[in-house]
Amino acid sequence: MSSTSPLRDATVLVVNLHRRFAGVSATILALVPVQQRSRSVAVLDRGALGLAGTIRWLDLLRHGWSPPAGTRRRIWHARRAGDLLLGLVLRYLLFQPWSFVYTSPSPRRHGLTWRGIVGRADAIIAVTERAASFLDRHDAVIGHGVDTDAFVPPVDKRAAWRESGLPGRYGIGVFGRIRPNKGTHLFVDAMCRLLPRHPEFTAVISGLCLPSDRSYREDLERRIAAAGLSERIVFLGDLDGAQIKLWYRRVALCVSPSLSEGFGLTPLEAMASGAAAVTSRAGAYEQMIVPGVNGTIVDTGDLEQLVAALEPLLADPERLLALGANARRLALERHSIRGEVAGIEAVYERVLARR
Repeated sequence: MSSTSPLRDATVLVVNLHRRFAGVSATILALVPVQQRSRSVAVLDRGALGLAGTIRWLDLLRHGWSPPAGTRRRIWHARRAGDLLLGLVLRYLLFQPWSFVYTSPSPRRHGLTWRGIVGRADAIIAVTERAASFLDRHDAVIGHGVDTDAFVPPVDKRAAWRESGLPGRYGIGVFGRIRPNKGTHLFVDAMCRLLPRHPEFTAVISGLCLPSDRSYREDLERRIAAAGLSERIVFLGDLDGAQIKLWYRRVALCVSPSLSEGFGLTPLEAMASGAAAVTSRAGAYEQMIVPGVNGTIVDTGDLEQLVAALEPLLADPERLLALGANARRLALERHSIRGEVAGIEAVYERVLARR
């Protein structure tokens, strides 16, 4: 019945029309449950995220013209231009009372069509200062945070790794999509050099590989086999959320060698799970890493720097574990998702206060 729709009392609708799980999906999956603790937030989702408050398409027609009592409009919060465009259609063609918040992670200048769509938003949030520099305007810069209650370290990293059943005493991992711009080849090449000298370590690679990138993965597998490391550089496949959390807890070191990123959440998730991080300069990575405290930063695309940064960490596991403990502390102090939610909430309040 229409009276039971989560949209009826919601002041915010978060929109995810992308079927494939991607970085935006992960952001929404992490943020919405925290947002719902203090605000009625509904979700329009085609990505099967399974969030509380998810509505049906029909609910937009049943309740889209009737914001909750005491409000003039609802907020339509989009993170893709196509998701925003649907809301604009509902507002300007069907005259539904929506205000629009758009979050832009993109570190590049878009074309006129994209800018025309996004420019209609009542408020625009950039996730980094660099992303903001490519926008015609923005109202806030709010970096992503990590749910430090969901991503937690184990009591003992060595014991957690033993439970994996893989060789060695310590794990080193790369997480995210398997494709060239994620720098997976840099990780593989670095591991092929380093693992023969550091038998206590095994490497894992987690993430979705699309059919269009299958030849890329096959080339990586050939490199690994040629190095005789097929049992120590292991592809885990496309893991679900619970499995990803488990593997973050197991690894002592997360490597994020991306060539390009909008933001890049994986180092933060690993840090919250007690893993040190070595990253490129892509996305917001430089905001996350304090060199020598919780990890190291290397120039984007530089294999030699990556190898040089990893070598001393693999040579000194005790130091690596100490960096992981620091990483957890910094995640709690500087990168909690609660700070991100508070920043977004302030934007909502400003938008809803407008007449």
